[in-house]
Amino acid sequence: MNRSAGVVAISHEPQGAVISLLRGAGIVVAGSAVVAVCAHVSIPLWFTPVPVTLQPFAVVLLGLLLGPQLAFATMITYLAEGAAGLPVFTPHGLGGMLQLLGPTAGYLLSYPVVAPLVSVLWRRGARSFSRGLIVAGAGSLVTLTMGAAWLGLLKQMPPMTLLNVAVLPFLPGDVLKVVAAAGIATAAARWRRSGH
Repeated sequence: MNRSAGVVAISHEPQGAVISLLRGAGIVVAGSAVVAVCAHVSIPLWFTPVPVTLQPFAVVLLGLLLGPQLAFATMITYLAEGAAGLPVFTPHGLGGMLQLLGPTAGYLLSYPVVAPLVSVLWRRGARSFSRGLIVAGAGSLVTLTMGAAWLGLLKQMPPMTLLNVAVLPFLPGDVLKVVAAAGIATAAARWRRSGH
């Protein structure tokens, strides 16, 4: 009796692993689609090669909602889709691999760093709105820093010019994105705690 129960238990393990793998893959693809949709909400600015997009919102939000591994896999998948030529990057960029070498590359390449970083920090303490603001804000600052650093190297801009074209124009919008992401993540955490 015990032996047959053991056999049944063992036979269900591979099936459970496959289901878990498929579920994870589905989350990764869906997450990359969210980033792609947010990339297309894009407004070009005349004084900088970097457009305003909703991508940073999607990145910090997915970092808050997903575990570190899924968050990392989602961002790598997103960049791979773009590099392969799929229309997932902002339409105001160069497209494909050129986008990962152009003026906005630093911002894009920050995503596999920022999403898992936000995820780890968010899971190390109380999932409150104030902590969500701090964690998402830290992630947003990493994106701005990496984006500005790359643009500075590429265009050889002096520091003040770089600050004016790569950081300051995006701060007001990023504050709103951080607030929205923290609010959604906090609501999701409460919903989970309520037993849903």
